[in-house]
Amino acid sequence: TWWEQDADEPAYSASLMKLPVATAAQRRHDRGEIDLDAEVEVHDDFESVVAGERYVLDRDDDQDDLTWDGRGGRTSLRELRRRALVMSGNLATNVLLEAVGIDEVTAVVGEAGCSERTRIVRGIDDRPAQRAGISNVVTARDLGLLLARTPSEVEEVLLGQHYRDAIPAGLPAGATIANKTGWIDDHTHDIAIVRPTAEQGGEPFALVVLTRLRGVSYDDGNARIAALAAQAWERRQ
Repeated sequence: TWWEQDADEPAYSASLMKLPVATAAQRRHDRGEIDLDAEVEVHDDFESVVAGERYVLDRDDDQDDLTWDGRGGRTSLRELRRRALVMSGNLATNVLLEAVGIDEVTAVVGEAGCSERTRIVRGIDDRPAQRAGISNVVTARDLGLLLARTPSEVEEVLLGQHYRDAIPAGLPAGATIANKTGWIDDHTHDIAIVRPTAEQGGEPFALVVLTRLRGVSYDDGNARIAALAAQAWERRQ
């Protein structure tokens, strides 16, 4: 680590939990336990991690219309993973997580060397779990460890990221940036694998910016992250 501030401070993960879910899917595929090209039914009701409870997702809270338009039909796990990462699709994430299993996600977090502060323990908008105080929590340092162990197949998907107004906006042209955003009220996050060109220094690095900014707009949160990314680049130089 060559630049940090409050790197061990826990923060609500928002959509950053989709990265270890995507990594878990790749691991199980590589072991032959699931087939990412297999098609599964797209549905919006899910079993909660709270025993005996179920919950339903709200389309209005999702950015991924394509998955919702296909509700009731079938889509491949590979495509659901792409939408979960690139469009930050909530429905796509939960259907994928249903096939992958939370235990494999827990294994990904543990084997990366993450601290006990980082806990990915439920799906998106699991309201019974929320009421029970069960939440997905991360730290910047632990997310850096997860980025360092991201499979190349998952990094390739992240290169198609739709949301590029935070870390990518603060870094110079030419660098290859595979990022994943996360946002919810009062939280705006972005994490990235950055691969500079040979002329820029060449050595790849992970960059993680987590924010808790009460009353700050989404656009202002992204602008602050971009400014921090620019500062990080200067420190690296």
